[in-house]
Amino acid sequence: MSLSFDRALGIHEKALAFRADRAAVLANNIANAETPNFQARDLDFGAVLQAQASGSGKGFEPARTHSRHMAMESLVDQAAGLRFRTTTQAAIDGNSVDTQVEQAKYAQNAIDFQASFTFLNSKFKGLMTALRGD
Repeated sequence: MSLSFDRALGIHEKALAFRADRAAVLANNIANAETPNFQARDLDFGAVLQAQASGSGKGFEPARTHSRHMAMESLVDQAAGLRFRTTTQAAIDGNSVDTQVEQAKYAQNAIDFQASFTFLNSKFKGLMTALRGD
């Protein structure tokens, strides 16, 4: 009988990758809090989960506007999960980043990342116990 890591680990592996991608998007929002006309973005976990479950989640490659830009890969399908955030109060310069909201979402994402990591770690411990026959 062969061991399927996809079946053994469940969704926790993909959730961990999603949380890492979301952390990058939220950090980008915070970094651009003072940039005029910058629009805050966030990832929709439900849309990404649905795209991954249906098999259409193929990731995306960001646009390379210069030949010396590095190629990047991501779990997130831009059409499925990357959305502009709805602002509560628009700024005069057109920036939609609310720093406190972004920091709170980043902190919540870090907690969710740790939870996914803990679940994944417990799955690996269970697999090691099964393999050793303890």
